[in-house]
Amino acid sequence: MSDLAGQKTQARHDGFARRKAAHAADPGTGAGVLSAFLAGHRGVPLSGYMPIRTEIDPRPAMAEAAAYGPVGIPVILGDGQPLEFARWEPDMPLVAGAFGALIPEEKVVFEPEIVIVPLVAFDARGGRLGYGGGFYDRTLAQLRAKRPTLAVGFAYAAQEADALPLEPTDQRLDFIVTETGMTDLRQSSGGS
Repeated sequence: MSDLAGQKTQARHDGFARRKAAHAADPGTGAGVLSAFLAGHRGVPLSGYMPIRTEIDPRPAMAEAAAYGPVGIPVILGDGQPLEFARWEPDMPLVAGAFGALIPEEKVVFEPEIVIVPLVAFDARGGRLGYGGGFYDRTLAQLRAKRPTLAVGFAYAAQEADALPLEPTDQRLDFIVTETGMTDLRQSSGGS
């Protein structure tokens, strides 16, 4: 295992522990902060996610945003491939997809301009660690090659790390939204 891979493994381990503790104490206010952020982007096509494990839940904010424009959720197509985004509406029929994440029973594919990204850890420079499959990195690179696309990390404040070990292919976050507030990271990360 390379030194960087070992550092990422340790950072993920630490991030999972912080996220688990934060999830256990979750006051349920995170989606309200996410809704406030999204209110400034009404009607812009966006993707959220269906939470798994101890991820913070964006669904109330997604449901509110769906009244103004298209909202989707990611669909994993396979290892090494970018994500696809399928239209989502509250209470629509869902089925189990890859890694246990729910996906629409009937997919209507579209491309979001805002991607709400789940994560294990983040830092103040816009760095993000996910589960290690690279799905969001590939997807954001592909979307950003076509048009400006905002990556909005949604997490518990406790998931912040001092600094994360990153590779050149790791896509940076533009904003971070937590249960305690929102931060524009574009200044500190040099933009995307």
